[in-house]
Amino acid sequence: MSRNERSLTVGDLRRMKASGERIAALTAYDATFSRLMDQAGVDLILVGDSLGMVIQGHESTLPVTLDQMVYHGACVSHGSQRALRVIDMPFLSYSTSKQALESAQRLIQQGSAHVVKLEGGRERLEVVSALVREGIPVCGHLGLLPQSYLKLGGYPVQGRSSEDAKHLLEDARLMEDAGVSMMVLECIPSRLAGEITSSLAVPTIGIGAGPDCDGQVLVSYDLLGCSLNTPSFCFDFLAGEGSVFDAFHRYVQAVKSGSFPTDAHGFK
Repeated sequence: MSRNERSLTVGDLRRMKASGERIAALTAYDATFSRLMDQAGVDLILVGDSLGMVIQGHESTLPVTLDQMVYHGACVSHGSQRALRVIDMPFLSYSTSKQALESAQRLIQQGSAHVVKLEGGRERLEVVSALVREGIPVCGHLGLLPQSYLKLGGYPVQGRSSEDAKHLLEDARLMEDAGVSMMVLECIPSRLAGEITSSLAVPTIGIGAGPDCDGQVLVSYDLLGCSLNTPSFCFDFLAGEGSVFDAFHRYVQAVKSGSFPTDAHGFK
């Protein structure tokens, strides 16, 4: 990417949804991986609080601090130029609108975020509205919420009952009305993810949500087969490839072509 080219925007991703072009997203936590992802054509880089597990070795994302997210966001920004950068707001950093605005200010000004991401549905509407009023793009996150690890007692698939599915669909519509620019759908049945995707104007990014979302995201360490417990909805894109860059490029091509994920990479 030349210096005259710009980074992708939330508007670009919305146009990709409208045209049927799939969005390829990956997590990154440093400049080296983000540079390789940019060169491989990744559209969206998520600086995820998943770093608490794959970088720091914790059993959940809960110990990750705002300072750490700012640091890793800044590192990623030094490697990426084209991709849209989305940074997770960590656990207990957006409990109130005031706190959320202060956290988002740091993630944008010091962490070089283009978009901030938060977990939850209708209980987050006031916070989302406050951020959007200040011109801050927000990515929602529904389904399995890793920051609710203690409450959920692990990482179970969400939305399997008709009542839970209806609740998630309503949450998605409410979050769109509140102004989110995109939505991550994690570990929900493929059919439900497809229904949510078709009902929203904003793009959906799936992870363990089947083939019918507008885009896909994976934890990069899972994609490379490095994680201790690779989820069932993932695929080792490094196997048979010559380099990490080749694995990232293979992933982008698979998402763009629609060959990944398949029904086998989702839940019924």
